[in-house]
Amino acid sequence: MNQAVRELPLFPLSTVLFPGGPLPLRIFEPRYLDMVSRCLREQSGFAVVMVSEGDEAAATTSFAAMGTEARIVDFDRLDDGLLGISCIGRERIRVLDAWCEPDGLNRGRVIDIDADPVVPVPEGQAWLAEVVRRVLPEAGSVYRYVELRDDAAWIGNRLAELLPLSLTEKQALLELADPLERLAALEPTVSRDGD
Repeated sequence: MNQAVRELPLFPLSTVLFPGGPLPLRIFEPRYLDMVSRCLREQSGFAVVMVSEGDEAAATTSFAAMGTEARIVDFDRLDDGLLGISCIGRERIRVLDAWCEPDGLNRGRVIDIDADPVVPVPEGQAWLAEVVRRVLPEAGSVYRYVELRDDAAWIGNRLAELLPLSLTEKQALLELADPLERLAALEPTVSRDGD
């Protein structure tokens, strides 16, 4: 594991972002508008961490210690006048400590977690990759910036974000270090018909 410590803005959300996955956001709070501006200017990211207690809008909230760094890949003013951003999940991170800035933005010291090893989907689970290939086009334009791959980690991450699982289940899947273990955990929840 790369033990280099760095500082990132933390964005607690009621969602789990997986590496390689999409995250569309509507930004309206001043603290997050400033964060987006800084990220675009510095070509940096922010950490998406799942809210474990409290509310997304609260300045202080309790959140999971593991999350995923998000990078902004596109932005636009939405019809309602809010800022819309499209993000892609990069590497997983672990939050070592966190604090709240005077403007209400959470920041933390984080370490990167090694990327999942790139291994093929086992032959007996190839049908899971077929389900993802069949369902992904139906997910809409939110996936337009997602790089398509066919390794076990990528397939498992797409299944974990697309399936109607609880946030706690998704967080547990994010925290698994073995992509084959993630596929095995997901397999019983997937219909072979893709329904």
